[in-house]
Formats: sequence, C-alpha cells, structure tokens
Amino acid sequence: MTGLDLTVVEIVLRSAAVLAAFLVLPLLVGQMEHKVMGHMQGRLGPMYAGGFHGWAQLVADGVKFIQKEDLTPAAADRRLFRIAPALALVPYLVAMAVVPVHPGWVAADVPASALFVLVASGVSILGMLVAGWASANKYSLIGGMRSAAQLLAYELPLVLAVASVCLAAGTLSLTGIIDAWSPVWLLWQLPAALVFLVAAVAELNRPPFDMPIADAEIVMGPFTEYGGLRFAFFLLAEYAGIVLFSVLFAVLFLGGWRGPAPAWTGWLWTLLKALPVAFLIIWMRVAWPRLREDQLQRLAWLGLVPVALGQLALTAVVVVAL
Repeated sequence: MTGLDLTVVEIVLRSAAVLAAFLVLPLLVGQMEHKVMGHMQGRLGPMYAGGFHGWAQLVADGVKFIQKEDLTPAAADRRLFRIAPALALVPYLVAMAVVPVHPGWVAADVPASALFVLVASGVSILGMLVAGWASANKYSLIGGMRSAAQLLAYELPLVLAVASVCLAAGTLSLTGIIDAWSPVWLLWQLPAALVFLVAAVAELNRPPFDMPIADAEIVMGPFTEYGGLRFAFFLLAEYAGIVLFSVLFAVLFLGGWRGPAPAWTGWLWTLLKALPVAFLIIWMRVAWPRLREDQLQRLAWLGLVPVALGQLALTAVVVVAL
C-alpha cells in the first residue's frame, strides 16, 4: 500500500471509531439516566424491563420511538422541519472528532482543538432555532427563542472558562493541555471548572436550565410538533452533548488520560473521570427545580461572567509572573 492509501485507511478507521463511540456512549448515558433517576425518585419501572436491573429498558425505548408515527404539521416548513434534528445532532459528532481520549486516539488532531470544540458544539443551537421556527407553532417558536437567549447568556462564561485553562497551559490544543496538566491544576482552576460545568448544563438545556422545553409553560418547546425517530434524534443530541462536555471537562480540568496506571489504560482513566461528571449532570435534573428566565439571566451575567473574568485575570497574572 502507498503512503496515500495508508492515510486514507487511517482516516477511515479513526472516523469509524468516533462514529462508534458517538453511537454507543450517548445511549449508555441515556441508560444511566434511567437508573439514576429511578433510584433517586423511587421510580422502579425502569428496573424491571428485561430482568436484571432493567437492562432492556433502552431497547424498549428504541422500539417505542420506532413505532411512533412521524407527522409533519400542515403549516410547517417541511424541509427545515425535517433537517432540524440533524442540525442539533451532527455538530456534537464533529466536535467529538477532535477530543483526545488516549495518547494518539483522536480522529483529527487540530492545533486549536479547544476553540474548534466550542465553535462546533455551539452550532447545535441552530437545530433548536430551526425546529422552533419551522414547526409553525407559537409554543415551539417561544422555545426556540428561549434557546437562543440562553445560548447567548452562557456561551460567554463557557468560553472564558476554557480560555483560562488554555492560557494556563499556553496552548489551544487539547492534547497540549493534557501534557501541561499537573495535580494542582484543579485547585488552581477550580472557579473556571465550576463555571464551565454550570454553563455546559445550561448549553444543553438540561434542568435546572430547561426553560426552552418547560412542559408546564410551553408544552415541549421546540420539540412540541416532533414525534417518533425525529424526536429521538433530539434526545440523542442531548445525551451526546452530555458525553462531549463530560469528556471535555475531564480533559481540561482532570488531566484526561493521565493517571498512575500503565500508559495503555489512558482511555480508561478518561472514561473514569468523565462518568462522575455525567452522573452529576443527571443528578442536577433530579435535585434542582427549574429556574425562572430572569434567574437564569441573572446567574449568567451577574454571577458566572464576573467569576470567569476574575479567574482569567488571575491566570494571566500568574502566567506573567512565572
């Protein structure tokens, strides 16, 4: 085989690995959410499907979505209505391609991968906006506009938190950030880590920041007119976002694949660090009530942004002084 053939094969294999992880990990997170919520809320239904600890609950959910009828409202913009789920899902797949989980295990080692992930994941909001607009439903439109307002509010503290880590590491590369990580990193960047976690939950429209899909106020927000597999794609995008931000948190603040075990277990360390973050995001859904829209905006602009700016300034002073 020529060098070009090897390059093509390598690209195909890396892309297939990312796609496989993209298809499996969000489903596992969805299964974990069933179990965590079942234990915390005493909802034992998901514990019995299929026998041992409800292992078949995920299969049952998949069959349910496949059986549901896929309807398109008569007044909807059919083309936009049908592509909205893909607009919400695909950006997370693109973002995952540049996140390293093990030395050399990254589909595309982009020099500015930290910036690339933020840009790619931010595009997913277009799926919410397009779904809200194309549905020709006032509740869907309100949900889409809430999503846009929420993105504008929480994208800034998210970027500032990542900028603080990149400044401390002296690079925009996620691989370079892992190489520069030290055991005191989390304590030094703890404010940035907290800001990142809260902003990530808000970016995903997860409780307590689920105002765009507040079923008690606007039915189901941008998803009101969706059913069947199209609705399932929106759910899959949400779980894919949990996977992406959990792994990204592990890379930025917990050292990614670095650990005391042999080098070949690096991927395992990344997974073990990301799972507690995913659990925390799910736990917040059970433990915290939904915020009001004014509370959400106040938390972002008067809370997270000043903290993130202060952490960024402190990091700059430390870097210059050292």
